[in-house]
Parts: sequence; C-alpha cells; structure tokens
Amino acid sequence: MEIYCTRPGCPRPNNHFADLDDRTTLKTAQQKFCTACGMPLILAGRYIPSRLLGQGGFGAAFLARDRFTPALRQCVVKQFQPTGDLNPQQLIIAQNLFEREAETLEVLGSTHPQIPDLFAFFPLTTPGIQAGTEDQFFYLVQEFIDGQDLEAELRTKGQFSETEALEVLQEILNVLKFVHDNGSIHRDIKPSNIMRDRRGRLFLLDFGAVKQVTTGAAAAAGSGRSTGIYSMGYAPPEQMSGGQVYPSTDLYALAVTVITLLTGKDAGELFDSYNNHWNWRSYAPVSKTLADVLDRMLLSAPNQRFQSAQDVLDALAPKPTIPLPVTLPPQPAYTPPTAMPPVAQPITVTPTPVTPTPVASNPQSLSRKPAFSLLEILGGGAFTGFEGGLLFIALTRFLGSTGISIGLLGMIVGGLIYAQYRRIIEGKDLLIIAGITAVVAFFFRGSMLLPNAIAIAVVAGLAGVAVTALFRLIYLLLSRFL
Repeated sequence: MEIYCTRPGCPRPNNHFADLDDRTTLKTAQQKFCTACGMPLILAGRYIPSRLLGQGGFGAAFLARDRFTPALRQCVVKQFQPTGDLNPQQLIIAQNLFEREAETLEVLGSTHPQIPDLFAFFPLTTPGIQAGTEDQFFYLVQEFIDGQDLEAELRTKGQFSETEALEVLQEILNVLKFVHDNGSIHRDIKPSNIMRDRRGRLFLLDFGAVKQVTTGAAAAAGSGRSTGIYSMGYAPPEQMSGGQVYPSTDLYALAVTVITLLTGKDAGELFDSYNNHWNWRSYAPVSKTLADVLDRMLLSAPNQRFQSAQDVLDALAPKPTIPLPVTLPPQPAYTPPTAMPPVAQPITVTPTPVTPTPVASNPQSLSRKPAFSLLEILGGGAFTGFEGGLLFIALTRFLGSTGISIGLLGMIVGGLIYAQYRRIIEGKDLLIIAGITAVVAFFFRGSMLLPNAIAIAVVAGLAGVAVTALFRLIYLLLSRFL
C-alpha cells in the first residue's frame, strides 16, 4: 500500500508498505513512519493519506482512507500549519479556535446536504527534521466529494451559459443563506471551492476552520494587520484591507465567481482598476435582471450591496404579472318613465292550411325502401347465380383457379347483391348486365365454347334461385317462431 507523507517539504513523500496490502494487517498495524523524514503516516491512528490533492500558502489537502470503516471510506485530510513562529501560548489559542470552528463546520455539514460532513479534527506534534526541534500540525478530516470543481469545469467546457451560471448562483445562494443564518461567513468563495459531484449536485467547500485559526494566531501574535486570508480578485475591499467582514462579503465573492464563469476570463481581467469598476457585460450579454443583480452584488461599499442571500434570491425571482384594470364605458343614468307605456293590442293569427307533401315517386328518395316481391327476390337470385357462373368462367380463364380469382369473384358477387338490395340495379338493368357479361365470357372463352359457358351460367342461375328460395323459407320460419 502507498502512503503519502504529510510533512511539508518532505524530500520523498511516497512510501510503500507491502504488508499493508493485507486487510487484517492494515487494520491492526500500530503505526508507520516516513522512510525519508520519520513523520507518522497513519494520522490519529486511523486515516491513511494516499496522495496530495492540492497545496496552498496555509496548508495542503490529501486524499485518504479511513481504515476503521468496512469499505475503507475515502475522505479528505486537510493540514494547516500556522505561519510565523508562535510560542506555546499562541499555539494553544490557535488550537482552541481551530476546534471551535471545526465544531461549527460539523453542525453545518451534518444539517445541510451541500456542505461536506466533518469527520474529525486533531493536532499532531512530532519531532522536526532538525534534531532537537518539534513540529506541530493541525488536521481536519471531512467528506470526500467525488467530482470536479468549477474552475476545472470552466477550463474543460469553456464559458457557462446564462442558464448554467444562474443555476450556480441560485444553488450557492441557498447554501450561503443557511451558512449566514447559522452565524458563519465563508470568506473564500471562488470557482475552485465549488464542487460538482458526479450526480450534478453543487457543494460549497473549504469552510473557514483553517482561516479562523490563521486569524486567531495572527491576533495572538499582536500583528494588528491584515491576515491576508482571501483569494486575490474575489475578495471585496473590506476583506482585502483586513476590516470586518459581512454576509455581503460572501455575496461579492459569489458575484465575481459567476462573472468569471460567464465570461471565461480571470477576475483580474474584468476589473478596471483605473475607474474602480467591473467591466464584464460586454463579454457576456445576459438578461437585464441578472446583470443588474450581479452589478449590485459587486458594489465596493458593503452597505450598498444586497444584505442577505435571500435578498438576492428575491431579486432574481420572476415578478408576477399584474393584469391591467379594465375600464368600462360610462353607462347612461337611469331615467324613470314619465307616462305609462301603451297597452299592447291583441294580434289575431289566421291559421294557414297545411298542404301535405306528395310522396316522391322514386323509391330511392325515401329513407325506407319498399319490400321486395317474391318475383324480385327469385329473379335477383337467378341473376346473381347467372352472373356468378359467367364471372367464374371469365376469371379462371384469365387468372386461373387461384385464391386471387376466387376472392375477386366473391367481391363482385357481393357488390351485385348489395346493388340489388339498395335498388341501384333492378328490372331491365339485370338483363342488360347479364348480356354484357355473356359477351365478356365469349371474349375470354372463344366462340366454340359459348354454348357450354351459357349452359353453365344457366345452371348457376337456377342454383341461385334454389338457394334464394331455401334461405327465404328458413327466414320465414324463424320470423314466425322467434
């Protein structure tokens, strides 16, 4: 297993211990020491740093594993070493401030889902590299957020759209509202301190435990000057001068963060120091509402900015549309009648004789068709059978005895029956159609076989009469008994 030494300036911080690859040995080992500088490697007897995540002027952050959890939970170990040579009393003050701020961070992380949880905080005293010296470090262990900070995201994807930047602004405002309501001020808002995890949720990182320790140490040393705890370009004037900070201090830094995301430019490129003015709108045209809100957050005087995160959220919220009042035209004043209205005279109505409408002579104009006579029924059956016989001869001659010819025959015969039922064809029409069909049969079969075709059609016609008569008899019997 690889273990990374957390001592600043260690010449060979990477250490390998093959025996720790065994889980049982890993959980029971007492301690391991850096082979280069002698620094204890298993922090608080529990946390095993594996690699350096980042380093700044006041400390460093390491990715570590908690060997006392079943899955060796990943976590972040932050190390802080106060600057300057502090005496033992000053170190005690710094340690107390560190502990008090860590308690605050523990409350914030345990009650808000977008703030990392605090797992542990502890000091570590160890012999220094130089003989006879002693080094003291402060450590804070917190939840590891697996994702990418917005500074790295900006380098990867480029400028944020207005929608994307507005999402960052609103989410972090909600986090800051919680932080401020609990009596804390972050004081170091910037893209690298906002992390987006793999599910897309934004987290606010790097809370002020270490920063508060630095402030306390400097105060104990009696320097009376600015501690320099800010990120250049993101901090407002009151913070850079070492003055008192306010909730609007965080709002200023958040606005700078948003305009750097919108423009893709460094904060120093957007500030006109000659005119003491932020010049960002020309690089990222956005809606007037968002631009006005950001400009107010960026004002130099703290009392001229929004005073709370909720004020900013309210300013960003869409304004309800108030309907315009409807003005009705003036109504004339009511004037009472001066005389009784005339009495209406009765009207005599002479009844108009109703002339009955003659019944149309054409049966097709009636909504109900007259009943068929027996002769019409049997004649229709003979016609249908005759036509079916001739059509069968013609279709099998042309298409052969296939399913297509049988299906086509059924469709034509069905159409003939429907036409007779609706009286579209009747009387002499049947003889004319039968004659035309005989000519068609003659064309397809040839003149030598015409007598046979006519004979087959006549037999089919007689069969149609027989079938029609049978079905009519069955219909009469059923209608009588049912």
